[in-house]
Amino acid sequence: MTTLRNSVGERIRAIRKARGLTQQQLAELSGLDDAYIGSLERGERNFSIDTLEKIISALNIPLSQLMYSDNEVNNPEALKREAIDEFIGIVSTMNEKQVNSLRNINIEFKRAFD
Repeated sequence: MTTLRNSVGERIRAIRKARGLTQQQLAELSGLDDAYIGSLERGERNFSIDTLEKIISALNIPLSQLMYSDNEVNNPEALKREAIDEFIGIVSTMNEKQVNSLRNINIEFKRAFD
């Protein structure tokens, strides 16, 4: 199942970068070693469910976000996924009032293109 391991590792790297985190920072947030994070991202290491739970908790994402592969979609879809990853990273640092303001901006922005 190396393909799945590689795919999950690539997603961890993509989401980490979209959040603006280094491997060291993700390691600190997850309680794992930074060299271990690197080997996970490269698909070199098997990982336990407990390790996966630490990673998704540190990245503040649902498990389903890791089960998506850029290799399975065309470039426009991959570009959209990258934008979504970055957007989630931004929103995850906001308070409730900021999120509501951003929602209103998104609604108006969408209306401009309808």
